[in-house]
Amino acid sequence: MQSDFLFLLAADVLLFSHVLFVAFVVLGLVLILVGKLLDWAWIRNPWFRVAHLAAIGIVVLQAWVGVICPLTSWEMALRERAGSATYSGTFISHWLEAILYYQAPAWVFTVCYTIFAAVVVASWIWVRPRRFGDAPRHVRDRG
Repeated sequence: MQSDFLFLLAADVLLFSHVLFVAFVVLGLVLILVGKLLDWAWIRNPWFRVAHLAAIGIVVLQAWVGVICPLTSWEMALRERAGSATYSGTFISHWLEAILYYQAPAWVFTVCYTIFAAVVVASWIWVRPRRFGDAPRHVRDRG
Protein backbone atom coordinates (compact mmCIF):
# COMPACT_ATOMS: atom_id res chain seq x y z
CA MET A 1 0.00 0.00 0.00
CA GLN A 2 2.76 2.45 0.96
CA SER A 3 4.75 1.56 -2.18
CA ASP A 4 1.64 2.20 -4.33
CA PHE A 5 1.47 5.71 -2.91
CA LEU A 6 5.17 6.29 -3.60
CA PHE A 7 4.82 5.08 -7.20
CA LEU A 8 1.84 7.37 -7.72
CA LEU A 9 3.72 10.25 -6.13
CA ALA A 10 6.70 9.63 -8.42
CA ALA A 11 4.33 9.48 -11.41
CA ASP A 12 2.78 12.79 -10.39
CA VAL A 13 6.22 14.37 -10.01
CA LEU A 14 7.08 13.18 -13.52
CA LEU A 15 3.78 14.56 -14.82
CA PHE A 16 4.49 17.91 -13.17
CA SER A 17 8.00 17.90 -14.66
CA HIS A 18 6.49 17.17 -18.05
CA VAL A 19 4.08 20.07 -17.70
CA LEU A 20 6.99 22.35 -16.77
CA PHE A 21 8.91 21.17 -19.85
CA VAL A 22 5.94 21.90 -22.12
CA ALA A 23 5.44 25.30 -20.44
CA PHE A 24 9.12 26.11 -20.96
CA VAL A 25 8.87 25.30 -24.67
CA VAL A 26 5.61 27.16 -25.30
CA LEU A 27 6.02 30.10 -22.93
CA GLY A 28 9.69 30.39 -23.81
CA LEU A 29 8.81 31.27 -27.39
CA VAL A 30 6.07 33.66 -26.27
CA LEU A 31 8.54 35.41 -23.93
CA ILE A 32 11.17 35.65 -26.68
CA LEU A 33 8.73 37.29 -29.07
CA VAL A 34 7.19 39.60 -26.46
CA GLY A 35 10.67 40.35 -25.11
CA LYS A 36 11.77 41.49 -28.55
CA LEU A 37 8.89 43.95 -28.70
CA LEU A 38 9.50 45.19 -25.14
CA ASP A 39 13.30 45.18 -25.53
CA TRP A 40 14.02 42.72 -22.70
CA ALA A 41 17.75 41.97 -22.66
CA TRP A 42 17.45 38.65 -20.81
CA ILE A 43 15.70 36.95 -23.74
CA ARG A 44 18.98 37.14 -25.62
CA ASN A 45 20.74 35.00 -23.00
CA PRO A 46 22.50 32.29 -25.02
CA TRP A 47 22.03 29.61 -22.33
CA PHE A 48 18.28 30.19 -22.26
CA ARG A 49 18.06 30.23 -26.05
CA VAL A 50 20.15 27.07 -26.55
CA ALA A 51 18.12 25.23 -23.89
CA HIS A 52 14.89 26.37 -25.54
CA LEU A 53 16.01 25.33 -29.02
CA ALA A 54 17.26 21.97 -27.72
CA ALA A 55 13.96 21.34 -25.93
CA ILE A 56 11.81 21.80 -29.03
CA GLY A 57 14.43 19.96 -31.08
CA ILE A 58 14.07 16.90 -28.87
CA VAL A 59 10.27 17.02 -29.20
CA VAL A 60 10.42 17.27 -32.99
CA LEU A 61 13.02 14.52 -33.29
CA GLN A 62 10.91 12.18 -31.15
CA ALA A 63 7.83 12.98 -33.21
CA TRP A 64 9.59 12.39 -36.53
CA VAL A 65 11.05 9.03 -35.46
CA GLY A 66 7.82 7.96 -33.76
CA VAL A 67 9.20 7.68 -30.24
CA ILE A 68 6.96 8.36 -27.26
CA CYS A 69 8.52 10.81 -24.82
CA PRO A 70 10.45 8.99 -22.08
CA LEU A 71 8.71 11.09 -19.43
CA THR A 72 5.39 9.71 -20.66
CA SER A 73 6.67 6.13 -20.68
CA TRP A 74 8.16 6.41 -17.20
CA GLU A 75 5.03 8.04 -15.81
CA MET A 76 2.80 5.31 -17.25
CA ALA A 77 5.13 2.59 -15.95
CA LEU A 78 4.99 4.08 -12.45
CA ARG A 79 1.20 4.36 -12.56
CA GLU A 80 0.92 0.78 -13.78
CA ARG A 81 3.27 -0.38 -11.01
CA ALA A 82 1.00 1.35 -8.50
CA GLY A 83 -2.05 -0.35 -9.99
CA SER A 84 -3.43 2.93 -11.28
CA ALA A 85 -4.98 3.65 -14.66
CA THR A 86 -2.68 4.61 -17.51
CA TYR A 87 -3.38 6.24 -20.85
CA SER A 88 -2.37 5.35 -24.37
CA GLY A 89 -0.54 7.55 -26.85
CA THR A 90 1.68 10.49 -26.09
CA PHE A 91 1.54 12.94 -23.20
CA ILE A 92 0.53 15.84 -25.43
CA SER A 93 -2.16 13.97 -27.36
CA HIS A 94 -3.59 12.57 -24.12
CA TRP A 95 -3.87 15.95 -22.43
CA LEU A 96 -5.07 17.73 -25.54
CA GLU A 97 -7.82 15.16 -25.78
CA ALA A 98 -8.61 15.45 -22.07
CA ILE A 99 -8.55 19.25 -21.98
CA LEU A 100 -9.79 20.18 -25.43
CA TYR A 101 -11.71 17.03 -26.42
CA TYR A 102 -9.58 17.05 -29.51
CA GLN A 103 -8.42 13.95 -31.32
CA ALA A 104 -6.02 13.88 -34.22
CA PRO A 105 -3.71 11.40 -35.87
CA ALA A 106 -0.09 11.40 -34.72
CA TRP A 107 1.03 13.09 -37.94
CA VAL A 108 -0.98 16.21 -37.03
CA PHE A 109 1.02 16.61 -33.84
CA THR A 110 4.26 15.99 -35.75
CA VAL A 111 3.35 18.76 -38.20
CA CYS A 112 2.41 21.12 -35.35
CA TYR A 113 5.66 20.42 -33.50
CA THR A 114 7.64 20.95 -36.69
CA ILE A 115 5.94 24.27 -37.45
CA PHE A 116 6.47 25.39 -33.86
CA ALA A 117 10.16 24.45 -34.12
CA ALA A 118 10.45 26.42 -37.36
CA VAL A 119 9.10 29.49 -35.55
CA VAL A 120 11.65 28.93 -32.76
CA VAL A 121 14.44 28.76 -35.37
CA ALA A 122 13.06 31.91 -37.03
CA SER A 123 13.16 33.64 -33.64
CA TRP A 124 16.96 33.10 -33.67
CA ILE A 125 17.08 35.27 -36.77
CA TRP A 126 14.61 37.92 -35.62
CA VAL A 127 15.75 37.98 -31.96
CA ARG A 128 19.46 37.21 -32.10
CA PRO A 129 20.85 35.71 -28.88
CA ARG A 130 24.05 37.19 -27.49
CA ARG A 131 27.21 35.26 -28.10
CA PHE A 132 28.52 33.23 -25.18
CA GLY A 133 30.84 35.43 -23.13
CA ASP A 134 29.29 38.73 -24.27
CA ALA A 135 27.95 40.84 -21.43
CA PRO A 136 24.27 41.78 -21.45
CA ARG A 137 23.52 45.25 -22.80
CA HIS A 138 22.60 46.71 -19.39
CA VAL A 139 26.04 45.65 -18.03
CA ARG A 140 27.92 47.05 -21.06
CA ASP A 141 26.01 50.35 -20.81
CA ARG A 142 27.23 50.97 -17.23
CA GLY A 143 30.62 51.16 -18.68
